[in-house]
Amino acid sequence: MNKTIRRASVFTLLLVLALLVRATWVQFYDGQALADDKDNRRNAIETYAEPLGNIIVAGKSITGSAATKGSDLKYKRTYTDGPLYAAVTGYASQAYAPTQLEGIYQELLNGTDSRLKNVMDTVTNQRAEPGNVVTTIDPAVQKAAYNALGDNKGAAVAIDPSTGKVLAVVSTPSYDPTSLTDANTAGSAWTKLTKDADKPLTNRALRQPLPPGSTFKLVVAAAALEDGLYSSVDDRTASPNPYKLPLSHKELANENPSAPCGNATIRVALEYSCNNVFAKMAVDLGQDKVRAMAEKFGFDDATQDVPVRAYESVYPKDMDKAQTALTGIGQFDVTATPLQMAMVSAAIANGGKLVSPHMVSEITDSGDDVLENYDDRTDTSEIVSSSTAEQLQSAMRTVVEEGTGTNARISGVTVGGKTGTAQHGENNSQTPYAWFTSYGKTDGKQVAVAVVVEQSNAARSEVSGNGLAAPVAKAMMRAALGK
Repeated sequence: MNKTIRRASVFTLLLVLALLVRATWVQFYDGQALADDKDNRRNAIETYAEPLGNIIVAGKSITGSAATKGSDLKYKRTYTDGPLYAAVTGYASQAYAPTQLEGIYQELLNGTDSRLKNVMDTVTNQRAEPGNVVTTIDPAVQKAAYNALGDNKGAAVAIDPSTGKVLAVVSTPSYDPTSLTDANTAGSAWTKLTKDADKPLTNRALRQPLPPGSTFKLVVAAAALEDGLYSSVDDRTASPNPYKLPLSHKELANENPSAPCGNATIRVALEYSCNNVFAKMAVDLGQDKVRAMAEKFGFDDATQDVPVRAYESVYPKDMDKAQTALTGIGQFDVTATPLQMAMVSAAIANGGKLVSPHMVSEITDSGDDVLENYDDRTDTSEIVSSSTAEQLQSAMRTVVEEGTGTNARISGVTVGGKTGTAQHGENNSQTPYAWFTSYGKTDGKQVAVAVVVEQSNAARSEVSGNGLAAPVAKAMMRAALGK
């Protein structure tokens, strides 16, 4: 054989071998990564080749699937009462990554979860029939919160203290997830939603920590009782009114100058929301003890899943005494989500024990066989003693019956609560946040609620936890308790 031909043959053979090696590498080593790439359209084609599984509320699907026309994506997601449940479902979009429950249970809902496959599916490598997500949401409580918040910018959460079931998760203004499901129209809807100054895509109930204001006084009171700083909510606190902040010439006054806050008991201080009492109490305890109690309730936990990941509520570190005093009234750098403040009331209402909150009851296959039950897997932690819990319940009832939370009263229901009006902006230059957290009990039922109203049409002088947030909480408690 001619030497030139022989060399060309060897070179060609080497090229063929290199091609085979590369093809093998791509197929067996890079193949899965390429298949999972977010820009691989085959994934979307496969996901939307058949109807998706559904998210269930009270036995009814609040999601569905509709056939498309003229697209290789044969089906798209649909939503029933989309804006009402957007903070629960999130969205499943042909154009964008899924969020909330749609994202967490994506494989279950599109049929690729390995637990869904039967023997024939495994043999044929076919996609299984999709499963369903059964939530703990109570539609009556969800609607009550959504309607009561109305046009206000805010959020609300309701929890069953005895089971940890999340009964409502509402964030307003909301949006319709259906607007994001179709790849042909999702882009314009996405642009409009992301440019909206009110940020409707933000889940304010779980993912927007804000200063909790005076609702945080419940945490400080719990710390004082558990530490033994005071033995009873009816002990005098030796608190001057006004209270001079340590290391400062600034005096901390109260919203109501005529309130009996000088040397007030914890009960009276909660009833009238006395800043002087809880600022001094935080300093007397010290930041470490206040933080320890806050963390027992769930603050500073960056892994709070319900199963949607909630943003961390924060009690700050490394403060001076003046800053510590301000944390005693839920200001300085203290932040909390409505979920977190609902957890505070839930633990107090449940005798000091916090059952970990969850908004998914179970996941099932297409035949309704349970793949995983979350109601049986909840963790319970003792936050405060039953004695402390009883005393705080009593003081919270005084707030509603005689104090700053009278708008939450419900005939025939035992209601306890705490108002909060948190400063917003430098020197409180912007509209304050209105908070209310509470519990309601009747006929063997109980519910814990937290509400925040960030912005409303009310005049600044009318912004208060009792005026704006308490009526929302009242509507939710009435719905949860059948009143």
